[in-house]
Amino acid sequence: MTTYTITLTDAQVLAMSTVSLSTQTWLQEAASGRANKATKDVLPKLIAHCNANSIQLAVGEAAQIQQALDLGVAEAAT
Repeated sequence: MTTYTITLTDAQVLAMSTVSLSTQTWLQEAASGRANKATKDVLPKLIAHCNANSIQLAVGEAAQIQQALDLGVAEAAT
């Protein structure tokens, strides 16, 4: 598991207090939600590619995402 640190200005902290009880929780949920969406986009493409090319599918979600990157089914953002 990786930990990220972000910096918000005082104004941003005040603004976040108007939309969320916890900025930390809001940020965690936003990042987790986006990661889940990316996973749901990548895995069907990997499965289709592996089936079409008789490639054994990796076991486990992280391994499958890595396999998709390795096979060029998904690309890391640049």
